Amino acid sequence: MKHEINKGRGATLQIEGRFESVVRERVDDGWGTADEELPPFKTTVTTEKAKSVLQRQDSPDLAFEYSMNVYRGCEHGCIYCYARPSHGYLNLSPGLDFETKLFAKPDAAALLRAELSKPSYRCSPIALGVNTDSYQPIERDLKIVRDVLEVLAECRHPVSIITKSALIERDLDLLTQLARDNLVQVFITVTTLDAEVARKLEPRAASPRRRLQAMRTLNEAGVPCGVFVAPVIPFLTDAELEGVLQAAQEHGARAAAYSLLRLPYELKDLFKDWLFTHYPLKANHVMSRLREMRAGKENDANFGSRFHGTGLFAQLLAQRFQLACERLGFDWPQVALDTTQFIRPGPGGQQSLF
Repeated sequence: MKHEINKGRGATLQIEGRFESVVRERVDDGWGTADEELPPFKTTVTTEKAKSVLQRQDSPDLAFEYSMNVYRGCEHGCIYCYARPSHGYLNLSPGLDFETKLFAKPDAAALLRAELSKPSYRCSPIALGVNTDSYQPIERDLKIVRDVLEVLAECRHPVSIITKSALIERDLDLLTQLARDNLVQVFITVTTLDAEVARKLEPRAASPRRRLQAMRTLNEAGVPCGVFVAPVIPFLTDAELEGVLQAAQEHGARAAAYSLLRLPYELKDLFKDWLFTHYPLKANHVMSRLREMRAGKENDANFGSRFHGTGLFAQLLAQRFQLACERLGFDWPQVALDTTQFIRPGPGGQQSLF
């Protein structure tokens, strides 16, 4: 079914989360209200009082032990975002609520300092922004990520960052400071080079051209910045794989990674509705090929296959990626960040003398 397009928003549906006990449906009550135009969705930001900010994980698919997300929800509105279903834990919709009802952790830097100061803490690179983009538009005013980077720079703690926002250029002073001691690596996500496709897929993210400019700025400043081609969507963006890698290499990237589209939980319905709304002639082809790469299912949550898929077409995609990386001179995506320089913060933010 084709739904209305909300200007500047990614989702075409406002569906209930999987934990909801009721379903809301818009109906005509006899007064013609079903045809009335609804007010535009406005972005709201709620302060979240968190007890901790570091999440520890042991997934064999991931190269980091700790991750950190200072925001819940993301105003970028990327329709493919695998984090959308997490809004269900807040009794909110993974659809438009995810991109309009945001939650921020303004005490993130203080909480991080407290966790790093614990005698039991052992230094390991922190991945910043792996669930929702740390440099989404509200960061421009809140500056929570900048506060976090100041703590990490002070403690000489390694960090990896993934983003699709050019706002990261704002923190170039801190990033270059970390880079001088091999304490930071950045990946900028580029899904497509087609501005029209990007506008529909990622309505409030930076344009592909602007992301490449940010990539060049970071690399020229000495901050290692690679490219993350994700998600690769069959029949929609997969043909651009080599082109994205080439463009990234021309903008200084020397590391690359990719990931196949993932559709956990409610995201299946959201993405399929978006497909039939924006690309009705391609929709069935996209889903059919995706099921071929997901062992007959629309999603695969298994370790080892969830990021890259299985089967013939998944193998061909992996071979294309490998050959392009070899031709362009890309290195392995994960550099070994230095953990030996870590200085544990003392009480009240004062560094320890010993």
